[in-house]
Amino acid sequence: MLPLLQIDAFTSVAFAGNPAAVCFLDHERDDTWMQSVAAEMNLSETAFLFPLDEHWSLRWFTPTIEVDLCGHATLAAAHAMWETGVLPRESPAQFATRSGPLVASRSRDLIELDFPAKPVVPAPAPPGLLDALGAADDVAVYRNEFDYFVELADEGSVVALAPSHGAFLSVAARGVIVTAASKVDGVDFVSRFFAPGSGIDEDPVTGSAHCALAPFWGARFGLTELTGYQASRRGGTVHVRLRGDRVVLGGHAVTVMRGELVC
Repeated sequence: MLPLLQIDAFTSVAFAGNPAAVCFLDHERDDTWMQSVAAEMNLSETAFLFPLDEHWSLRWFTPTIEVDLCGHATLAAAHAMWETGVLPRESPAQFATRSGPLVASRSRDLIELDFPAKPVVPAPAPPGLLDALGAADDVAVYRNEFDYFVELADEGSVVALAPSHGAFLSVAARGVIVTAASKVDGVDFVSRFFAPGSGIDEDPVTGSAHCALAPFWGARFGLTELTGYQASRRGGTVHVRLRGDRVVLGGHAVTVMRGELVC
């Protein structure tokens, strides 16, 4: 039987933020089995952990595909390791992933993730993108290796979006980040993330999207430390700090379920 936890990431209260399943493996499993488990969990991500010599192998699956980088499930994995005693709370969690080595550590009451920055560059809007968003006016479009990135005029426009998720399927990218500056005290920018092609209509809180959001808004505001709020239905807060070509993502996590996988 394999330990399995469900953890809400980038939130300090249960039933908010982004839920992820974390499964501790007793031996390496094949991709088909892991994909089947992720489909059964039916969460935006399921993380699979397997001990190596000094690191832990970490892989992330949506209900339909394996992904190269996932922030909230990495935060959830580190939280699970410390909470279950697999790793001492004072020790950093070191992961071997498809995006290279990643490290999670504790800083006061936050879990911090050391991730690669994924800056965006201006790009033409692909066919169907703006129609899918229903936002054709006062829009700036960018992209990086993973996603399209759309800046809207104000946070109200981001919050009010009611996109056609099916129309996003024609967009050749992992997903679409939509963002605007915030006028709320203590929040620098807001965002939402849509990825129907990855099996997720709207992701509640997307750590990896902040690898693009942090350098974008950091350059815009001349700041190296910012706070973002992902304005999904569940909502979540991501603290970001720029450090050269890396982005430190900070957040909280709450365990909401413990169990065992028997298959």
